[in-house]
Amino acid sequence: MEISDLMNMLKNPQAIQAKANELKQKTAALRATGQSGGGMVKVTLSGEMEMLECSIAPEAVDPSDPKMLEDLIRAAHHDAAERIQESIRTQMAEMMGGMPPGMFGGGNPFGGF
Repeated sequence: MEISDLMNMLKNPQAIQAKANELKQKTAALRATGQSGGGMVKVTLSGEMEMLECSIAPEAVDPSDPKMLEDLIRAAHHDAAERIQESIRTQMAEMMGGMPPGMFGGGNPFGGF
């Protein structure tokens, strides 16, 4: 995106709003699955960071060590969140015509990244 394109877009708040709405819809449609423990724990998140699925292999459950399972779930969630964040950064870069997403003070217009 050229600076002149950016300046024109800034003169048209409706265009900015339309781009923001488009990005929000694309983000909401994202899905990413993270895993840990060699795939024993898998967590699927939406683009809005809502946990959609969590699967735990029976061999990951050790009643004498619940801390290990907690760590595996946290690691799988973190893996999925990183995948969502990368997808959002990629979408933003595409929508901005290759301009770095953080150029104007943040990588995600919906917060948190």
